[in-house]
Amino acid sequence: MAVADAPSRAGAGRAARSAPAGALVLGADYRALGVVRSLGRRGVPVWVIRDGDDALAARSRYARRRLDWPRSGPGAQLASLLELADAGADGFALIPSGDETAAFVARRHDALSARYAVTVPPWATMRFAYDKRLTYPLAAALGLDVPWTACPRDRADLAAREIRYPVVLKPAVKETFNRLTAAKAWRVDDRAALLRRYDEACALVAPDTIMVQELIPGGGEAQFSYAALAAGGEPLAALTARRTRQYPADFGRASTYVETVDRPQIEGPARTLLRELGWTGLVEVEFKRDPRDGRHKLLDVNPRVWGWHTLGGRAGVDFPYLLWRMACGEPVPPVTARPGVRWVRTTTDLPAVAREVLARRMSVRAYARSLRGPREGAIFARDDVRPAVSEVPQLVSVLARRLAGGDAV
Repeated sequence: MAVADAPSRAGAGRAARSAPAGALVLGADYRALGVVRSLGRRGVPVWVIRDGDDALAARSRYARRRLDWPRSGPGAQLASLLELADAGADGFALIPSGDETAAFVARRHDALSARYAVTVPPWATMRFAYDKRLTYPLAAALGLDVPWTACPRDRADLAAREIRYPVVLKPAVKETFNRLTAAKAWRVDDRAALLRRYDEACALVAPDTIMVQELIPGGGEAQFSYAALAAGGEPLAALTARRTRQYPADFGRASTYVETVDRPQIEGPARTLLRELGWTGLVEVEFKRDPRDGRHKLLDVNPRVWGWHTLGGRAGVDFPYLLWRMACGEPVPPVTARPGVRWVRTTTDLPAVAREVLARRMSVRAYARSLRGPREGAIFARDDVRPAVSEVPQLVSVLARRLAGGDAV
């Protein structure tokens, strides 16, 4: 396929440059916090650029410098990164923690690779993970199982389609934050609801980015991920995990409880996709097991550090550090993840658990048992307590602003 003709190489164009002297992390959310801690504990100088509401990573003791992402557009943001290279970050590993910053870096791969060790693929590769309108057709062509999905041209096209309910409306890309992109997907159970929700979605995102997809039954317990660090499409380190609990429970915006498991059924399909893309860098490939036919269907490809990536460090696969070694041109040592290791974000897991307990789908005793054994916290760390101290006030502040603006929480 044509995708393989555009192989991605982290730091392409930097062959003559020395190994990175530090890391510049784009974003300060809890995903970024895990990167900052992983590298900072090993003595790597880490600078953090805050983007949006989150500031957890910027409050880490391991963040050497804390900066703000310009809000005046891509041109100013590129200029800011190039200025930072002149100000001491020249040659740093550039590590985005969000979809939009990863896409920003990928689109400007050539310009940024002249000054940084870029750790995401160029846009020619990245776009197949970023835009689901490209992800699903590619996966289907490779023989992967995917949910039934339609991309209607307009309302008339949608109204004319024969659709088996229930389905979900979801955005193919998430360029802005609004009720739809925050919710990830809206469930609809009949034609009238579909057309009504489609009209709502068109007021929030571009109509050509709206997708209609079959609803696969089940919650987080049916969702599995293949997470990897790859080079030229070949995984150097990987693990499989189950997204056992999420918040909200139906279309979780974020994982709240994840555990490493053996799931060989998803390894082959995920490797096939990464090999076709020639993927270099970190990636999480998400699947959901359909109880109706037992197949694991591709849901998403996250082309950057994912929410629970710090589980890997506890299980023996420290993804940010391995990414750093690759950026430095050092060999990535063979590592194997231990099954049965858990990751928990307590502030969002407790509401998810409370809902399950009240619905009598989980007992308090079962919840307590789930916390036994090796476990990694998403935010709290004994050697770096400030992010945990600030997490609840930050969440309250963010929720208050979103509610005041009429956004989903």
